[in-house]
Amino acid sequence: MGVKLTDVAKKAGVSATTVSRVINNYGYLSQKTIDKVHKAMEELNYQPNSMARSLQGKSTQLIGLIFPTVSHPFFGELVSKMETKLFEKGYKTILCDSANNKEKERDYLKMLAANKVDGIIAGAHNLGIPEYENVELPIISFDRHLAERIPIVSSDSYQGGRLATEHLYQRGGRRIAILTGTNESDSPTNQRLEGYLSVVKEHQLEPMVYHFPLEHSPFLKATEIRQILSKEGIDSVFCTDDLTAILVINTARELGLEIPGNLKVIGYDGTEFVQNYHPQLSTVLQPIDQFVDLLIDLLMKRINNPDIELDNLYQLPVKFVQGQTS
Repeated sequence: MGVKLTDVAKKAGVSATTVSRVINNYGYLSQKTIDKVHKAMEELNYQPNSMARSLQGKSTQLIGLIFPTVSHPFFGELVSKMETKLFEKGYKTILCDSANNKEKERDYLKMLAANKVDGIIAGAHNLGIPEYENVELPIISFDRHLAERIPIVSSDSYQGGRLATEHLYQRGGRRIAILTGTNESDSPTNQRLEGYLSVVKEHQLEPMVYHFPLEHSPFLKATEIRQILSKEGIDSVFCTDDLTAILVINTARELGLEIPGNLKVIGYDGTEFVQNYHPQLSTVLQPIDQFVDLLIDLLMKRINNPDIELDNLYQLPVKFVQGQTS
């Protein structure tokens, strides 16, 4: 059961009417009383229903989507397709761009809970958001552990890492580098690195792992890539996203390296943007359409039956797409 207004009143040591007056900013109250009520609300993670007090027990037909940024082709395509499919099912979406900002994500989560959306699909990669443990809403996660009982939908990142690295080895790669994120978030995407490391170990090669913080601009990332390619004698690169792979290709060509003669490159994602504008890129294709179908199907099941038992993790297969860069 969710936290009730009377629970807040009891914890704050005031009447339910006083709590209601604080929430609605109605009438005169001392600052001490207001602070006590706000403290109790925060400790209990109580979300006042600011939008739907008159809709008790009714659906708002709203779904919240929390993602890092829609400027990235992968998230942009995923969110766009989810919005279209949800609209076809009679739902409107509230898009929350967390911008890799923990406090922003927390505020958005509170807002969605306060407005009684019917459910949430969350795919941001910030750390330390304990509110997910307490929100009384159906939530499905994309590619990230949020809390117990919140199912995760992901691709088989371990297999994807293995596919890319084994392909580079079979094409003659012996100094195979991986360019990846910081892997700080509790996300199945970290398994791309584990897949890479398993193949490198099997073939007794030296691991060459380079981490790039999410906040790095393309310019900073390209600068570091230039230094890596100039000094490390790398003959192959596996990038855990396609945009980084494109940066590697462009930087390599500026250095006079031939692709794939001097340097073989494989990316990861295989969005429509990459397939249309960079079809030469070898990549590991994620099944975006299947992600959308599964995320929405699981959310609808939780909306219709909050107590339904769902698996902790749903992993969808990936496939390697041969381009001209490897």
